[in-house]
Amino acid sequence: MLLPLLVTATLAFISTNIDDILLLVMWFAQPAATIRKRHIVAGQYLGFIATIAISLLGFAGVMVLPPAAVGLLGLLPIALGIRELLKQRRADNDDDDEQVFHPAARSRFYGLISPQTYAIAAVTLANGADNVSLYVPLFASHRPADLAVIIVVFLLLMGLWCYIAYRLVRHPLLARLLARYGERLLPFVLIGLGVYIVWESVFA
Repeated sequence: MLLPLLVTATLAFISTNIDDILLLVMWFAQPAATIRKRHIVAGQYLGFIATIAISLLGFAGVMVLPPAAVGLLGLLPIALGIRELLKQRRADNDDDDEQVFHPAARSRFYGLISPQTYAIAAVTLANGADNVSLYVPLFASHRPADLAVIIVVFLLLMGLWCYIAYRLVRHPLLARLLARYGERLLPFVLIGLGVYIVWESVFA
């Protein structure tokens, strides 16, 4: 039946992506001059689709992401966090070209494809690497038609996740806090996330 399938897909998405709300809030809280909303959404989807693709390959028996590689993915947000932290410390002396999330050269693809998009996709993939361990058996336990429904639900819910995070950032109280501290907190959120991923892969 369709309803149980929708409930299963929704619960699976929420249980594996609840921490993405925090990351999305931090992304949306960044100044528009350094990162744009369409880059956030595109990067989030790109990283999430990569996570689903890896899970589908795992379901097919192709282990693209062995357990040992999960910890290495945690180095991506750590590196981005450190670079962002260094950028902030030398912001008074450096020009915009040194920024991690600097605007890319204009092109016909700039609307979606940019360094910001790839950076967010990398963090999303790293954060979702452990999701593969849940998605593979979930996918394996459903027929191809049901699997297609699950993936569609996942993609729709990711859009809802982006919308919720965007609305949270626009809440008056949270907006004031993020305007004051959001840009400073982002490096520590990224570094903390990376350390957590590495820790879980080593000691879990």
